[in-house]
Amino acid sequence: MHDTVVSADELARRTVRHADWVPCKAAFIDCRTPGSDRKDNYSFIGPGVTQNASQHVNLREPHGFNLGAAGMPHGTTNSLHLHFTAEVFINFDGDYQLRWGPDGTQGGYRSVDGDVVSVPPWIFRGFTNVGDDDGILLTVLGRDDTGGIIWGPTVLTEAAGHGLHLTADNRLIDTVAGDPLPDDVALIRPMEQAEIDRLDVYTPEQFRSRVVHVADRPWVAEPYLCSRLPGGGAELAPVIGWGTAESRAAAPRLLDPHGFALAWLRALPGDGVLTHRHDATQVLTVKAGHWAVTLNTGEDARTVELGPRDTLSVPPGAWRSMTALDADGGRTATPGTGELLVVTGGDGRVRHEWAREVVAGARDRGRVLDADGYLAPAAVLAFAAEDD
Repeated sequence: MHDTVVSADELARRTVRHADWVPCKAAFIDCRTPGSDRKDNYSFIGPGVTQNASQHVNLREPHGFNLGAAGMPHGTTNSLHLHFTAEVFINFDGDYQLRWGPDGTQGGYRSVDGDVVSVPPWIFRGFTNVGDDDGILLTVLGRDDTGGIIWGPTVLTEAAGHGLHLTADNRLIDTVAGDPLPDDVALIRPMEQAEIDRLDVYTPEQFRSRVVHVADRPWVAEPYLCSRLPGGGAELAPVIGWGTAESRAAAPRLLDPHGFALAWLRALPGDGVLTHRHDATQVLTVKAGHWAVTLNTGEDARTVELGPRDTLSVPPGAWRSMTALDADGGRTATPGTGELLVVTGGDGRVRHEWAREVVAGARDRGRVLDADGYLAPAAVLAFAAEDD
């Protein structure tokens, strides 16, 4: 595995503080449509599906997925649209009414804090903040190139009435601001009804199967080789994909390819995940508490403290460890614990390389990894080796 040493400047660049969030209020073609005109769009990793070239993007390098957020005051609506790759909402604080189908009446789901909602590609979807407060929905989009989006026919018609048009190469044209209509590329036209009629139909029951509510999280008490060691007692709830779990008890709720794995990590103060590395991209976002994340080892070790809604992108090959410092700030599903949202690039299992002291300590406590990278009793594997 390539050894990546992260410099102090690189660590700072890869840390996206909540205070660093830069909203774009004209990211999409519905930015003047009444009811949709107060949205804030954020792009933390990759541009996502923004249609505004001036959208601020904190980290542009490819991760295999895009991470952003929608900030929506009470009553604000995100208009009906269709994605080609996975779109996953993580409710970080708010009360949202999600709807889907060509006219938004095929079904609905009321999302609350802590939900993870994986919306299938190729269906129209939209949502409205029906809570009393401003809400935040984090969004993870599959792949580096999402292919853009298709808007519902009425969305395009209403936007045109406000002087906004979309080109076939995904440029937002604002005639009110003086932009000329292009003569070198066609404008996007509404999707034909015959094609809309061919789209997949999802019942409320089918859609609900793609929602992981707080009570649905499949917590694994011993997910890693370090789990029995002091400071290594974090628990993991895999939601999408196999990701980094080393326990055969780990059972993600969703296994269809998304381009990334998504899991919750929780720990009491002083616990977390000990020093390890792997060759996948990985992004950590704090849901609750404060966390210390240390990259590199030895004299190169550097630690950053993250609070609620702070994000850190850890590059492939970098040694890392994470420790919950407290459970203050943010809402947590389990009182007294800190929570991290962990997004890891790729659809397959990720194999860890653990620091030597972790491997030795785990063996002393009766745990090793078998040939498939899963936790196993050290005594049994030692017996098998002797038998050979």
